[in-house]
Amino acid sequence: MIKFSRPFWVANFVELLERLAYYAVFIVITLYLSNVWGFSDIEAGVIAGLFSASLYLLPMFAGAYADKIGFRSAIILAFTLLTIGYVGLGILPTMLENAGLVNYEMTTTYTGLRESYLRWSIVAPLILVVIGGAFIKSVISGTVARETTPENRARGYSIFYMMVNIGAFTGKTVVDPLRRSMGDQGLVYLNYFSAAMTLLALIAVYFFYKSVKTEGKGKSFAEIGQSLVKVVLNGRLMLLILIVSGFWVIQSQMYATMPKYVIRLIGESASPGWYANVNPLIVFVSVNFVTSLMKKRSAITSMMVGMFIIPVSALLMSFGTQIGESYILGLHPVAFMMIIGIAFQAIAECFISPRYLEYFSLQAPKGEEGLYLGFSHLHSFFSFLFAFGLSGFLLDKYLPDPRLFTNDAGVMDSVAYAAATQHAHYIWYVFVAIGAISAIALFVYGRITRKADQKNVKN
Repeated sequence: MIKFSRPFWVANFVELLERLAYYAVFIVITLYLSNVWGFSDIEAGVIAGLFSASLYLLPMFAGAYADKIGFRSAIILAFTLLTIGYVGLGILPTMLENAGLVNYEMTTTYTGLRESYLRWSIVAPLILVVIGGAFIKSVISGTVARETTPENRARGYSIFYMMVNIGAFTGKTVVDPLRRSMGDQGLVYLNYFSAAMTLLALIAVYFFYKSVKTEGKGKSFAEIGQSLVKVVLNGRLMLLILIVSGFWVIQSQMYATMPKYVIRLIGESASPGWYANVNPLIVFVSVNFVTSLMKKRSAITSMMVGMFIIPVSALLMSFGTQIGESYILGLHPVAFMMIIGIAFQAIAECFISPRYLEYFSLQAPKGEEGLYLGFSHLHSFFSFLFAFGLSGFLLDKYLPDPRLFTNDAGVMDSVAYAAATQHAHYIWYVFVAIGAISAIALFVYGRITRKADQKNVKN
């Protein structure tokens, strides 16, 4: 029976809460930016891309600083910033309306920010969420590294990833009921829900998180800088990060493209939150089995299996508009194929993500777990920065906002809109290509690094 320490379980519990808060907001971030704040598809894609990319760039620096100040202090700081940030995302639209600075149609639709420079005030709370999330990314996964041994680390990260996906599933579950019952106001109130979750996590850390594993605490900034330079110049790790980014470019379309894609093709009856929940549900059910199945295989081999599955998922998503209009098991064909594609993404994730974190944790020297696990998240910096921007342009080209085809009387030109969206499925072909290239690249990487390791052993 494998036993883990109390800090391990506390860290995993608050990770669950943080993921619950994050995904409740993130699954509809582009809808929130467009419908509430008035940004276009391209603007919303760029903003969401910069937001999520920054969230995965800063962990490297936040992790190094967390090694210095101690993980407990870093987690307390993180959840304080997250709580303030989520409250800000919820309260700002109401504050602007109450101050008379913008006018809303206070039914279920916000319209007042579309022409106002005040919409850029959203940047302030987003920055707080980014900084707080950056600490969480590095410190929680770093805690798993510190509180496990090389022998039980794969199991530890499997549990960690289960918690991540329980949080993701629960967070996405609250989205569709709020959006359907309250319209765009529901997108605003989601932020208060997220703030409550991060406040609960802050309380849990303050009272229950106490670890004796404090290696690296008290480092000088010069030592931190030396460690940063060392890890950034690690060519093997950097190349792996760039290759695995291809997986996350496709995975991130669950947030960048999918919500608008299904709503525009199916209508307001679409449930993007529920479709997205297929991912954490399957990961939760399958990740332990996959980890056990691949335990005698190297981390690179396990990741390679997932990388060859991921382009298939994008291809399956493209079939939704190509198989007719008849419902399948009570689902619109676009919804049905989206769910199948997301399920394949989840299976790929089971092979990739836990073993990827394990791989990086085993490269980390004592006292530098925060830095190395923060550095491991750099893949999402590259992928989200690229993926959301690309999504905005692809949506604009192949599946534009229906409001652009609606006159002042609220009547849409359905013929023109049908013509503009007839090739909507082309969006997914782009991601099939990205996934295939990444899978081949990882295969080549695995062959080269294995030969290099064998040569070093002989020497």
